[in-house]
Amino acid sequence: MAIAGPEPTDLGAQRAELDAVLHSEHFTRAPTLALLLKYLCEKLFAGEAYQIKEYSVGVEVFHRSSSFDQNADSIVRVEANRLRKRMAAYYAGEGASHRLHISIPLGQYVPEFISAAPCQAEAACADTPAATPSGIEGASTGKAQERFHLSGVRSWWPVAAISLVSVLLGYTLLMLWQRTQSPPPSGSNQPTAQPAEFELGPPVGEEFRILAGAGRSFVDHAGKLWNADAWFEGGTAVKSSVQNIWRTQDPGFYRTSRQGNFRYSIPLKKGIYELRLHFAETVYDPESTGTGGEGSRLMTVRANSKTLLTRFDVVADAGASRTADVKVFTDIQPAADGQLHLEFAGEEGKQAILSAIEILPGFRGHIRPERVLARQTPYYSNDSHWWSPDNYFQGGQLATYTAPVKGTDDAELYETERWGNFSYAIPVSPGKYSVTLYFAVRHGDWDQPSSASDDARAAVAHLFNVFCNGNALLKNFNLPQEARQADVVMRKFTGLQPNAQGKLLLSFVPVEGYATVTGIEVLPQ
Repeated sequence: MAIAGPEPTDLGAQRAELDAVLHSEHFTRAPTLALLLKYLCEKLFAGEAYQIKEYSVGVEVFHRSSSFDQNADSIVRVEANRLRKRMAAYYAGEGASHRLHISIPLGQYVPEFISAAPCQAEAACADTPAATPSGIEGASTGKAQERFHLSGVRSWWPVAAISLVSVLLGYTLLMLWQRTQSPPPSGSNQPTAQPAEFELGPPVGEEFRILAGAGRSFVDHAGKLWNADAWFEGGTAVKSSVQNIWRTQDPGFYRTSRQGNFRYSIPLKKGIYELRLHFAETVYDPESTGTGGEGSRLMTVRANSKTLLTRFDVVADAGASRTADVKVFTDIQPAADGQLHLEFAGEEGKQAILSAIEILPGFRGHIRPERVLARQTPYYSNDSHWWSPDNYFQGGQLATYTAPVKGTDDAELYETERWGNFSYAIPVSPGKYSVTLYFAVRHGDWDQPSSASDDARAAVAHLFNVFCNGNALLKNFNLPQEARQADVVMRKFTGLQPNAQGKLLLSFVPVEGYATVTGIEVLPQ
Protein backbone atom coordinates (compact mmCIF):
# COMPACT_ATOMS: atom_id res chain seq x y z
CA MET A 1 0.00 0.00 0.00
CA ALA A 2 1.31 3.41 -0.91
CA ILE A 3 0.88 6.24 1.58
CA ALA A 4 0.25 9.50 -0.19
CA GLY A 5 0.75 11.71 2.86
CA PRO A 6 -1.47 14.18 4.73
CA GLU A 7 -4.17 15.71 2.55
CA PRO A 8 -7.32 17.74 3.22
CA THR A 9 -10.07 15.19 3.85
CA ASP A 10 -13.75 15.35 4.68
CA LEU A 11 -14.48 15.59 8.41
CA GLY A 12 -17.08 12.88 8.02
CA ALA A 13 -14.51 10.54 6.52
CA GLN A 14 -12.14 11.27 9.39
CA ARG A 15 -14.82 10.53 11.98
CA ALA A 16 -15.74 7.34 10.14
CA GLU A 17 -12.11 6.19 10.22
CA LEU A 18 -11.80 7.00 13.92
CA ASP A 19 -15.00 5.06 14.61
CA ALA A 20 -13.70 2.07 12.65
CA VAL A 21 -10.43 2.07 14.58
CA LEU A 22 -12.10 2.40 17.98
CA HIS A 23 -14.47 -0.51 17.24
CA SER A 24 -11.70 -2.78 15.97
CA GLU A 25 -10.48 -5.72 18.02
CA HIS A 26 -7.12 -3.98 18.47
CA PHE A 27 -8.74 -1.17 20.46
CA THR A 28 -11.75 -2.80 22.12
CA ARG A 29 -9.14 -4.83 24.02
CA ALA A 30 -7.20 -1.66 24.93
CA PRO A 31 -9.75 0.81 26.39
CA THR A 32 -7.09 3.16 27.77
CA LEU A 33 -5.46 3.57 24.36
CA ALA A 34 -8.87 3.93 22.73
CA LEU A 35 -9.72 6.73 25.16
CA LEU A 36 -6.43 8.48 24.43
CA LEU A 37 -6.93 8.26 20.65
CA LYS A 38 -10.51 9.50 20.88
CA TYR A 39 -9.46 12.46 23.03
CA LEU A 40 -6.69 13.51 20.62
CA CYS A 41 -8.92 13.23 17.55
CA GLU A 42 -11.88 15.04 19.12
CA LYS A 43 -9.59 17.92 20.04
CA LEU A 44 -8.43 18.05 16.43
CA PHE A 45 -12.01 17.93 15.09
CA ALA A 46 -13.00 20.79 17.43
CA GLY A 47 -10.17 23.00 16.13
CA GLU A 48 -8.39 22.79 19.48
CA ALA A 49 -5.20 21.04 18.38
CA TYR A 50 -3.20 23.81 20.03
CA GLN A 51 -4.54 22.59 23.41
CA ILE A 52 -3.06 19.11 22.97
CA LYS A 53 -0.14 19.27 25.39
CA GLU A 54 1.45 16.63 27.57
CA TYR A 55 0.13 18.33 30.69
CA SER A 56 -3.47 18.57 29.47
CA VAL A 57 -3.43 14.93 28.29
CA GLY A 58 -2.11 13.80 31.67
CA VAL A 59 -4.80 15.72 33.56
CA GLU A 60 -7.79 15.14 31.27
CA VAL A 61 -7.14 11.59 30.06
CA PHE A 62 -5.10 9.98 32.82
CA HIS A 63 -6.72 11.91 35.69
CA ARG A 64 -3.52 13.30 37.10
CA SER A 65 -3.92 16.16 39.59
CA SER A 66 -3.32 19.82 38.77
CA SER A 67 0.20 19.40 40.20
CA PHE A 68 1.03 16.87 37.47
CA ASP A 69 4.77 17.03 36.69
CA GLN A 70 5.52 15.46 33.30
CA ASN A 71 9.24 15.38 34.10
CA ALA A 72 8.65 13.06 37.04
CA ASP A 73 5.65 11.16 35.67
CA SER A 74 6.07 9.91 32.08
CA ILE A 75 2.62 8.32 31.75
CA VAL A 76 1.67 10.40 28.68
CA ARG A 77 4.86 9.65 26.74
CA VAL A 78 4.71 5.96 27.56
CA GLU A 79 1.04 5.58 26.61
CA ALA A 80 1.49 7.65 23.43
CA ASN A 81 4.23 5.29 22.29
CA ARG A 82 2.04 2.30 23.10
CA LEU A 83 -0.67 3.94 20.99
CA ARG A 84 1.73 4.39 18.05
CA LYS A 85 2.68 0.71 18.21
CA ARG A 86 -0.94 -0.41 18.32
CA MET A 87 -1.87 1.87 15.42
CA ALA A 88 0.99 0.42 13.38
CA ALA A 89 -0.20 -3.11 14.14
CA TYR A 90 -3.77 -2.19 13.20
CA TYR A 91 -2.84 -0.67 9.83
CA ALA A 92 -0.51 -3.57 9.07
CA GLY A 93 -3.46 -5.93 9.40
CA GLU A 94 -7.14 -5.18 9.90
CA GLY A 95 -6.96 -1.60 8.63
CA ALA A 96 -4.51 -2.16 5.78
CA SER A 97 -7.13 -1.52 3.07
CA HIS A 98 -8.46 1.73 4.55
CA ARG A 99 -8.09 4.86 2.42
CA LEU A 100 -7.42 6.97 5.52
CA HIS A 101 -4.81 6.18 8.16
CA ILE A 102 -4.51 7.90 11.54
CA SER A 103 -0.97 8.71 12.61
CA ILE A 104 0.54 10.22 15.78
CA PRO A 105 3.95 11.54 14.63
CA LEU A 106 6.90 11.02 16.95
CA GLY A 107 7.63 14.00 19.14
CA GLN A 108 4.05 15.31 19.19
CA TYR A 109 0.52 14.32 20.16
CA VAL A 110 -1.58 15.99 17.44
CA PRO A 111 -2.98 13.25 15.17
CA GLU A 112 -2.76 13.33 11.38
CA PHE A 113 -5.16 11.74 8.89
CA ILE A 114 -3.09 10.41 6.00
CA SER A 115 -4.60 9.51 2.65
CA ALA A 116 -3.57 6.07 1.44
CA ALA A 117 -3.67 4.77 -2.12
CA PRO A 118 -4.38 1.04 -1.81
CA CYS A 119 -4.67 -1.27 -4.80
CA GLN A 120 -8.23 -2.60 -5.13
CA ALA A 121 -6.99 -6.17 -4.70
CA GLU A 122 -3.75 -8.08 -4.60
CA ALA A 123 -4.50 -9.75 -7.92
CA ALA A 124 -5.26 -6.41 -9.54
CA CYS A 125 -1.94 -5.01 -8.33
CA ALA A 126 -0.07 -8.04 -9.62
CA ASP A 127 -1.74 -7.85 -13.04
CA THR A 128 -1.40 -4.11 -13.48
CA PRO A 129 0.62 -3.58 -16.71
CA ALA A 130 3.80 -1.57 -16.52
CA ALA A 131 3.53 1.95 -17.85
CA THR A 132 5.52 3.03 -20.88
CA PRO A 133 8.14 5.77 -20.40
CA SER A 134 5.52 8.34 -21.34
CA GLY A 135 3.20 7.06 -18.63
CA ILE A 136 0.57 5.95 -21.22
CA GLU A 137 -0.31 2.30 -21.64
CA GLY A 138 0.47 1.01 -25.15
CA ALA A 139 -2.50 0.25 -27.38
CA SER A 140 -1.46 -3.38 -27.82
CA THR A 141 -1.12 -4.09 -24.08
CA GLY A 142 -4.72 -5.17 -23.59
CA LYS A 143 -4.60 -7.53 -26.55
CA ALA A 144 -1.29 -8.97 -25.44
CA GLN A 145 -2.71 -9.64 -21.98
CA GLU A 146 -5.80 -11.25 -23.53
CA ARG A 147 -3.65 -13.54 -25.69
CA PHE A 148 -1.53 -14.46 -22.65
CA HIS A 149 -4.52 -15.51 -20.54
CA LEU A 150 -6.28 -17.36 -23.36
CA SER A 151 -3.24 -19.39 -24.28
CA GLY A 152 -3.36 -21.25 -20.93
CA VAL A 153 -0.56 -23.25 -19.38
CA ARG A 154 1.45 -23.58 -22.59
CA SER A 155 1.91 -19.79 -22.67
CA TRP A 156 2.88 -19.10 -19.07
CA TRP A 157 5.20 -21.97 -18.15
CA PRO A 158 8.20 -20.71 -20.20
CA VAL A 159 7.82 -17.30 -18.57
CA ALA A 160 7.64 -18.86 -15.12
CA ALA A 161 10.70 -21.02 -15.82
CA ILE A 162 12.73 -18.01 -16.99
CA SER A 163 11.62 -16.02 -13.94
CA LEU A 164 12.62 -18.84 -11.58
CA VAL A 165 16.05 -19.17 -13.17
CA SER A 166 16.53 -15.40 -12.91
CA VAL A 167 15.63 -15.40 -9.22
CA LEU A 168 17.97 -18.30 -8.43
CA LEU A 169 20.80 -16.68 -10.39
CA GLY A 170 20.27 -13.37 -8.62
CA TYR A 171 20.22 -15.05 -5.20
CA THR A 172 23.45 -16.94 -5.96
CA LEU A 173 25.21 -13.75 -7.07
CA LEU A 174 23.98 -11.94 -3.95
CA MET A 175 25.31 -14.64 -1.62
CA LEU A 176 28.68 -14.62 -3.38
CA TRP A 177 28.86 -10.83 -3.09
CA GLN A 178 28.00 -10.93 0.62
CA ARG A 179 30.73 -13.48 1.27
CA THR A 180 33.30 -11.23 -0.36
CA GLN A 181 32.08 -8.21 1.62
CA SER A 182 31.78 -9.81 5.08
CA PRO A 183 34.97 -10.93 6.83
CA PRO A 184 34.76 -14.25 8.67
CA PRO A 185 34.20 -14.05 12.43
CA SER A 186 37.32 -14.22 14.57
CA GLY A 187 37.35 -14.98 18.25
CA SER A 188 34.54 -15.72 20.68
CA ASN A 189 33.76 -12.05 21.26
CA GLN A 190 32.18 -11.53 17.84
CA PRO A 191 28.55 -10.34 18.02
CA THR A 192 26.12 -13.19 17.54
CA ALA A 193 22.96 -12.90 15.50
CA GLN A 194 19.99 -11.92 17.63
CA PRO A 195 16.53 -13.43 17.10
CA ALA A 196 14.41 -11.47 14.65
CA GLU A 197 11.83 -10.97 17.41
CA PHE A 198 14.13 -8.41 19.06
CA GLU A 199 13.90 -6.23 15.95
CA LEU A 200 10.14 -6.04 16.54
CA GLY A 201 10.37 -5.24 20.24
CA PRO A 202 8.97 -7.20 23.18
CA PRO A 203 5.76 -9.21 22.72
CA VAL A 204 2.45 -7.39 23.09
CA GLY A 205 -0.20 -8.48 25.55
CA GLU A 206 -1.67 -7.94 28.99
CA GLU A 207 0.71 -6.83 31.73
CA PHE A 208 0.05 -7.30 35.44
CA ARG A 209 1.77 -5.32 38.17
CA ILE A 210 0.78 -5.80 41.80
CA LEU A 211 2.25 -3.86 44.71
CA ALA A 212 2.20 -6.30 47.64
CA GLY A 213 0.73 -4.94 50.84
CA ALA A 214 -0.26 -1.63 49.23
CA GLY A 215 -3.71 -0.13 49.63
CA ARG A 216 -3.45 2.11 46.58
CA SER A 217 -1.81 2.19 43.15
CA PHE A 218 1.63 3.62 42.40
CA VAL A 219 3.25 5.05 39.24
CA ASP A 220 7.01 4.49 39.03
CA HIS A 221 9.72 6.49 37.23
CA ALA A 222 9.12 4.46 34.06
CA GLY A 223 5.47 5.52 33.99
CA LYS A 224 4.31 1.99 34.85
CA LEU A 225 1.16 1.68 36.92
CA TRP A 226 1.37 -0.74 39.85
CA ASN A 227 -2.02 -1.77 41.19
CA ALA A 228 -2.95 -2.08 44.84
CA ASP A 229 -2.59 -5.53 46.39
CA ALA A 230 -5.10 -8.07 45.02
CA TRP A 231 -5.75 -11.80 44.43
CA PHE A 232 -3.91 -12.75 47.65
CA GLU A 233 -4.78 -15.14 50.46
CA GLY A 234 -3.02 -15.12 53.81
CA GLY A 235 -0.11 -13.08 55.07
CA THR A 236 -0.07 -9.57 56.50
CA ALA A 237 0.34 -6.21 54.79
CA VAL A 238 3.36 -4.43 56.31
CA LYS A 239 4.43 -0.83 55.83
CA SER A 240 8.02 0.20 56.54
CA SER A 241 9.35 3.62 57.52
CA VAL A 242 12.83 3.13 56.02
CA GLN A 243 13.89 6.00 53.77
CA ASN A 244 16.66 4.69 51.54
CA ILE A 245 16.40 1.58 49.37
CA TRP A 246 19.43 0.91 47.19
CA ARG A 247 19.39 -0.04 43.49
CA THR A 248 16.15 1.76 42.65
CA GLN A 249 14.87 5.26 41.90
CA ASP A 250 11.57 4.39 43.63
CA PRO A 251 12.25 3.63 47.31
CA GLY A 252 8.56 4.14 48.11
CA PHE A 253 7.87 1.12 45.93
CA TYR A 254 9.56 -1.14 48.50
CA ARG A 255 8.12 0.40 51.66
CA THR A 256 5.10 -1.89 51.52
CA SER A 257 5.21 -5.68 51.51
CA ARG A 258 3.21 -8.81 52.26
CA GLN A 259 4.79 -11.02 54.92
CA GLY A 260 4.05 -14.43 56.42
CA ASN A 261 2.81 -17.50 54.56
CA PHE A 262 0.58 -16.48 51.67
CA ARG A 263 -0.41 -17.17 48.09
CA TYR A 264 -1.65 -15.34 45.01
CA SER A 265 -4.08 -16.70 42.39
CA ILE A 266 -3.84 -14.38 39.40
CA PRO A 267 -6.11 -14.89 36.35
CA LEU A 268 -4.14 -15.08 33.11
CA LYS A 269 -4.96 -15.72 29.48
CA LYS A 270 -3.22 -18.61 27.76
CA GLY A 271 0.29 -17.74 26.70
CA ILE A 272 3.95 -17.50 27.67
CA TYR A 273 4.83 -14.98 30.37
CA GLU A 274 7.86 -13.57 32.09
CA LEU A 275 7.54 -13.36 35.87
CA ARG A 276 9.52 -10.79 37.87
CA LEU A 277 9.35 -10.93 41.67
CA HIS A 278 10.52 -7.87 43.60
CA PHE A 279 11.96 -8.07 47.12
CA ALA A 280 13.69 -5.83 49.65
CA GLU A 281 14.53 -6.67 53.25
CA THR A 282 13.29 -3.73 55.33
CA VAL A 283 13.07 -5.40 58.74
CA TYR A 284 16.35 -7.16 59.44
CA ASP A 285 19.53 -5.07 59.09
CA PRO A 286 22.62 -4.21 61.16
CA GLU A 287 20.61 -1.65 63.15
CA SER A 288 17.96 -4.17 64.20
CA THR A 289 20.13 -7.29 64.61
CA GLY A 290 23.48 -5.77 65.56
CA THR A 291 25.24 -7.96 63.01
CA GLY A 292 23.39 -8.14 59.69
CA GLY A 293 20.29 -9.44 57.98
CA GLU A 294 21.59 -12.67 56.45
CA GLY A 295 19.84 -15.77 57.77
CA SER A 296 17.05 -13.77 59.38
CA ARG A 297 14.50 -14.77 56.75
CA LEU A 298 14.36 -17.86 54.52
CA MET A 299 11.56 -18.80 52.14
CA THR A 300 10.38 -21.07 49.34
CA VAL A 301 8.54 -19.74 46.30
CA ARG A 302 6.45 -21.91 43.95
CA ALA A 303 4.51 -21.22 40.74
CA ASN A 304 1.73 -23.71 40.00
CA SER A 305 3.39 -26.13 42.45
CA LYS A 306 6.77 -25.85 40.68
CA THR A 307 9.57 -24.65 42.95
CA LEU A 308 11.17 -21.39 41.77
CA LEU A 309 13.23 -20.54 44.86
CA THR A 310 14.22 -22.61 47.87
CA ARG A 311 15.87 -21.39 51.10
CA PHE A 312 15.80 -17.97 49.47
CA ASP A 313 17.51 -15.28 51.58
CA VAL A 314 16.71 -11.79 50.30
CA VAL A 315 19.66 -10.14 52.06
CA ALA A 316 22.20 -12.70 50.84
CA ASP A 317 20.81 -12.50 47.29
CA ALA A 318 20.73 -8.70 47.14
CA GLY A 319 24.05 -8.29 48.95
CA ALA A 320 22.61 -6.15 51.75
CA SER A 321 19.44 -5.16 53.58
CA ARG A 322 17.38 -2.25 52.23
CA THR A 323 18.41 -3.19 48.70
CA ALA A 324 16.00 -3.83 45.82
CA ASP A 325 16.29 -7.39 44.55
CA VAL A 326 14.54 -8.74 41.42
CA LYS A 327 14.25 -12.39 40.39
CA VAL A 328 13.31 -13.21 36.78
CA PHE A 329 11.60 -16.40 35.56
CA THR A 330 10.73 -17.34 31.97
CA ASP A 331 8.21 -19.74 30.40
CA ILE A 332 5.52 -19.04 32.97
CA GLN A 333 2.03 -20.23 31.99
CA PRO A 334 -1.36 -20.29 33.73
CA ALA A 335 -2.55 -23.55 35.23
CA ALA A 336 -5.48 -25.55 33.83
CA ASP A 337 -7.91 -23.32 35.74
CA GLY A 338 -6.60 -20.21 33.95
CA GLN A 339 -4.74 -18.86 36.98
CA LEU A 340 -1.14 -18.44 38.02
CA HIS A 341 -0.81 -19.77 41.57
CA LEU A 342 2.14 -18.28 43.46
CA GLU A 343 2.99 -19.65 46.91
CA PHE A 344 5.33 -17.93 49.39
CA ALA A 345 6.22 -20.03 52.44
CA GLY A 346 8.67 -19.20 55.21
CA GLU A 347 11.19 -21.81 56.33
CA GLU A 348 12.47 -22.67 59.81
CA GLY A 349 9.67 -20.71 61.42
CA LYS A 350 10.55 -17.52 59.58
CA GLN A 351 8.22 -15.37 57.48
CA ALA A 352 8.28 -14.99 53.72
CA ILE A 353 8.27 -11.47 52.27
CA LEU A 354 7.28 -9.97 48.90
CA SER A 355 7.32 -6.39 47.60
CA ALA A 356 5.73 -6.74 44.14
CA ILE A 357 4.71 -9.07 41.32
CA GLU A 358 5.22 -8.22 37.66
CA ILE A 359 3.86 -10.47 34.90
CA LEU A 360 4.74 -9.57 31.29
CA PRO A 361 4.16 -11.21 27.90
CA GLY A 362 7.28 -13.29 27.39
CA PHE A 363 9.42 -15.18 24.93
CA ARG A 364 9.79 -18.93 25.09
CA GLY A 365 13.12 -19.88 26.59
CA HIS A 366 14.62 -16.44 27.28
CA ILE A 367 13.93 -13.06 28.86
CA ARG A 368 12.79 -9.86 27.24
CA PRO A 369 15.46 -7.36 26.16
CA GLU A 370 16.69 -5.12 28.98
CA ARG A 371 17.72 -1.55 28.14
CA VAL A 372 18.62 0.90 30.91
CA LEU A 373 19.45 4.57 30.36
CA ALA A 374 21.14 6.69 33.03
CA ARG A 375 18.29 9.20 33.33
CA GLN A 376 15.18 9.73 35.44
CA THR A 377 12.58 9.14 32.73
CA PRO A 378 12.09 6.48 30.03
CA TYR A 379 13.14 7.14 26.44
CA TYR A 380 12.28 5.87 22.98
CA SER A 381 15.41 5.86 20.82
CA ASN A 382 15.44 6.61 17.10
CA ASP A 383 15.41 2.88 16.36
CA SER A 384 12.08 2.59 18.28
CA HIS A 385 13.56 0.79 21.29
CA TRP A 386 12.17 1.56 24.74
CA TRP A 387 14.81 2.40 27.35
CA SER A 388 13.98 2.14 31.03
CA PRO A 389 15.01 5.01 33.30
CA ASP A 390 17.99 4.35 35.54
CA ASN A 391 17.56 1.20 37.61
CA TYR A 392 19.53 -1.54 39.41
CA PHE A 393 22.37 0.91 40.24
CA GLN A 394 24.33 1.60 43.41
CA GLY A 395 26.80 4.46 43.82
CA GLY A 396 27.71 7.23 41.43
CA GLN A 397 25.72 10.28 40.42
CA LEU A 398 23.46 11.29 37.54
CA ALA A 399 24.39 14.23 35.33
CA THR A 400 22.54 15.93 32.47
CA TYR A 401 24.21 17.87 29.64
CA THR A 402 22.89 20.42 27.17
CA ALA A 403 25.61 20.26 24.52
CA PRO A 404 24.75 17.73 21.78
CA VAL A 405 27.33 15.01 21.23
CA LYS A 406 28.94 14.36 17.85
CA GLY A 407 28.98 11.08 15.96
CA THR A 408 25.35 9.97 16.37
CA ASP A 409 21.95 10.73 14.87
CA ASP A 410 20.31 10.26 18.28
CA ALA A 411 22.02 12.90 20.42
CA GLU A 412 19.19 12.90 22.97
CA LEU A 413 20.07 9.33 23.92
CA TYR A 414 23.41 10.61 25.24
CA GLU A 415 22.16 13.65 27.18
CA THR A 416 22.76 11.99 30.55
CA GLU A 417 25.21 9.71 32.30
CA ARG A 418 26.00 8.03 35.61
CA TRP A 419 29.51 8.86 36.78
CA GLY A 420 31.69 8.01 39.77
CA ASN A 421 32.42 4.59 41.24
CA PHE A 422 29.27 2.52 40.83
CA SER A 423 27.71 -0.78 39.81
CA TYR A 424 24.58 -2.21 38.19
CA ALA A 425 23.06 -5.55 39.25
CA ILE A 426 20.87 -6.49 36.27
CA PRO A 427 18.57 -9.47 36.93
CA VAL A 428 18.40 -12.17 34.25
CA SER A 429 17.48 -15.84 33.95
CA PRO A 430 20.09 -18.59 33.37
CA GLY A 431 21.71 -18.42 29.92
CA LYS A 432 24.19 -16.41 27.88
CA TYR A 433 23.87 -12.71 27.16
CA SER A 434 25.34 -9.92 25.11
CA VAL A 435 25.91 -6.60 26.86
CA THR A 436 26.40 -3.35 24.97
CA LEU A 437 27.69 -0.33 26.90
CA TYR A 438 27.04 3.20 25.62
CA PHE A 439 29.47 5.99 26.52
CA ALA A 440 29.76 9.70 25.69
CA VAL A 441 32.76 12.05 25.99
CA ARG A 442 32.03 15.27 27.89
CA HIS A 443 33.78 18.64 27.66
CA GLY A 444 34.16 20.98 30.63
CA ASP A 445 34.37 20.47 34.38
CA TRP A 446 32.70 17.72 36.37
CA ASP A 447 30.74 20.11 38.53
CA GLN A 448 29.65 22.25 35.56
CA PRO A 449 27.65 20.30 32.95
CA SER A 450 28.83 21.09 29.45
CA SER A 451 27.21 23.63 27.17
CA ALA A 452 27.31 24.26 23.44
CA SER A 453 30.39 26.46 23.86
CA ASP A 454 32.45 23.66 25.40
CA ASP A 455 33.37 21.86 22.16
CA ALA A 456 36.80 23.49 22.03
CA ARG A 457 37.65 22.54 25.61
CA ALA A 458 39.59 19.41 26.47
CA ALA A 459 37.57 16.26 27.06
CA VAL A 460 36.99 15.28 30.69
CA ALA A 461 39.44 12.62 31.83
CA HIS A 462 37.92 9.15 31.89
CA LEU A 463 40.22 6.21 32.61
CA PHE A 464 38.45 3.29 34.24
CA ASN A 465 37.84 -0.45 34.40
CA VAL A 466 34.61 -2.35 33.82
CA PHE A 467 33.96 -5.78 35.33
CA CYS A 468 31.13 -8.26 34.93
CA ASN A 469 30.76 -10.61 37.90
CA GLY A 470 34.41 -9.94 38.71
CA ASN A 471 35.75 -10.59 35.20
CA ALA A 472 37.35 -7.64 33.39
CA LEU A 473 35.52 -6.40 30.30
CA LEU A 474 37.52 -3.18 29.90
CA LYS A 475 40.88 -2.42 31.50
CA ASN A 476 42.29 1.11 31.69
CA PHE A 477 39.60 2.19 29.27
CA ASN A 478 40.48 5.69 28.04
CA LEU A 479 37.17 7.09 26.84
CA PRO A 480 38.40 10.32 25.12
CA GLN A 481 41.10 8.35 23.32
CA GLU A 482 38.68 5.66 22.18
CA ALA A 483 36.16 8.23 20.94
CA ARG A 484 38.68 9.89 18.60
CA GLN A 485 36.81 12.32 16.33
CA ALA A 486 33.36 11.42 17.66
CA ASP A 487 31.92 11.86 21.14
CA VAL A 488 30.18 8.49 21.43
CA VAL A 489 31.57 5.01 21.97
CA MET A 490 29.83 1.61 22.13
CA ARG A 491 31.39 -1.60 23.35
CA LYS A 492 29.67 -4.98 22.97
CA PHE A 493 30.50 -8.17 24.89
CA THR A 494 29.00 -11.59 24.29
CA GLY A 495 28.82 -14.91 26.09
CA LEU A 496 28.26 -13.34 29.53
CA GLN A 497 26.54 -15.48 32.14
CA PRO A 498 24.80 -14.47 35.39
CA ASN A 499 26.32 -15.10 38.80
CA ALA A 500 24.82 -17.44 41.39
CA GLN A 501 22.34 -14.72 42.37
CA GLY A 502 21.00 -14.46 38.81
CA LYS A 503 22.61 -11.08 38.13
CA LEU A 504 24.95 -9.52 35.64
CA LEU A 505 26.88 -7.42 38.15
CA LEU A 506 28.55 -4.65 36.13
CA SER A 507 31.11 -2.66 38.14
CA PHE A 508 32.56 0.64 36.88
CA VAL A 509 35.77 1.41 38.77
CA PRO A 510 37.72 4.66 38.17
CA VAL A 511 41.47 4.69 37.58
CA GLU A 512 41.84 8.38 36.69
CA GLY A 513 39.00 10.84 36.99
CA TYR A 514 35.72 8.92 37.19
CA ALA A 515 34.03 6.01 35.51
CA THR A 516 30.98 6.76 33.39
CA VAL A 517 28.21 5.11 31.40
CA THR A 518 25.17 6.40 29.51
CA GLY A 519 23.26 3.24 28.64
CA ILE A 520 23.32 -0.53 29.10
CA GLU A 521 21.65 -2.99 26.72
CA VAL A 522 21.29 -6.66 27.68
CA LEU A 523 20.06 -9.19 25.11
CA PRO A 524 19.83 -12.98 25.44
CA GLN A 525 21.86 -14.95 22.92
